[in-house]
Amino acid sequence: MNESDSLNTNLNKEKILIVDDDPSLLRLLAIRLNAVNYHVESAQSAKQALGILKSFQPQLVISDLRMEGMDGMALFEKIRQQYPSLPVIIMTAHGTIPDAINATKQGVFSFLTKPFESQELLDIVKQAIRLQPRSNQDNPDSNDALWREKIISRSAVMETLLQQTQQVAKSDFSLLINSQSGTGKELLAQAIHQASERRDKPFTAINCAAIPEQLLESELFGHKKGAFTGAANHHVGLFEASDGGTLFLDEIGDMPMNFQVKLLRALQEKEIRPVGSTTSVKVDVRIISATHQNLQKAIKEQRFREDLYYRLNVVELILPPLSERREDIPLLAQHFLSLTAGRTSIQVNGFSQDAMELLISAPWPGNIRQLQNVVEQSVALSTEPVINESLVRNALRDAPTQHPSFQEARDQFERDYLASILKTTSGNVSKAAKIAQRNRTEFYKLLNKHHLNAESFRDG
Repeated sequence: MNESDSLNTNLNKEKILIVDDDPSLLRLLAIRLNAVNYHVESAQSAKQALGILKSFQPQLVISDLRMEGMDGMALFEKIRQQYPSLPVIIMTAHGTIPDAINATKQGVFSFLTKPFESQELLDIVKQAIRLQPRSNQDNPDSNDALWREKIISRSAVMETLLQQTQQVAKSDFSLLINSQSGTGKELLAQAIHQASERRDKPFTAINCAAIPEQLLESELFGHKKGAFTGAANHHVGLFEASDGGTLFLDEIGDMPMNFQVKLLRALQEKEIRPVGSTTSVKVDVRIISATHQNLQKAIKEQRFREDLYYRLNVVELILPPLSERREDIPLLAQHFLSLTAGRTSIQVNGFSQDAMELLISAPWPGNIRQLQNVVEQSVALSTEPVINESLVRNALRDAPTQHPSFQEARDQFERDYLASILKTTSGNVSKAAKIAQRNRTEFYKLLNKHHLNAESFRDG
């Protein structure tokens, strides 16, 4: 293997920085961790470690407690100031239970007392890296992906969606985003706009469920002065204000039937007529709509027009619920935590190991919006720099109970089951179908029904 191949291989490995003034221990730990496919750098002092951090950008730091000059806890404080989400494991031959409690209260991920078993080290390293928030900005190929900079994710299912998003954004087709409430539909719509040729023109969003029926036409199409009682001035509607750009219609499933035919005409003719006007106005607007409802069911129940559905749903994007992208939870939780900086008397800068485990395993019926609420409540009530498990549990308990319908619960179970066996078989459809006791044709139909792509579950 040449130097270039070695560099490319290391780029795909999790990076660990080990700090200890004992060269023999550094070599031993490096051998153990390199053997299980980590990329390890070593430093023989805290000062040297701080010099390495920026260029190396590790996912984890392991430091001895007792070192000449700056000790491990002082190094941790320096790291926390510059890289608040970077986990640190402290090793010591002089550890006591009070030391461990004090260190973890201050935000140290874990405390290892020497001598420790190799497996104990590997287990805690694996756990620390799994719980560490890493953004898609850690990927050197994504540094210029400004269109997606607001999408916080590192999950395979989201990466597949974002690849689809970038591809369809370049076209001018109408798009329908289908997802549960609280998943970030508007952020995805903004990303589509930023990835499109319309990025320099307006992006406008409206929640169709939040506007009374009698005002929706005026809000979208505008009105002339005196068109109705209270219309004291000419009003430019959102279609006209968004000319050349993108109009995002959120909760399109809640649009009144009476207005749906007017919207359909506007999309077909590419023109709108303000309320009270006798002339039409040409508009060039790309429509992105979104819903958490089953529109095909709404069509059968005559609550949504079929012709409008096909006009809006040229391409459908399925935004997954938070329960299907759990690897994003540490990243999102740390993001929401950073947004609260300066809003409390105590500088809260992290989560305990147990608290993060609880966040990752919670059901999240309210999705990302609920996660943000739980983090904010935990920060507000925290009396220490690190949010503990009991604060998170209480915040989850206080969240409103949201029960899905029987059909939604059954569909969710079916999707989770399929995703689970695909993960177990690393995306091997034949093996997964055998486990499910279904033939391949039927299994593929189930995957299509739930918009699952076996490729996204394959390793490497």
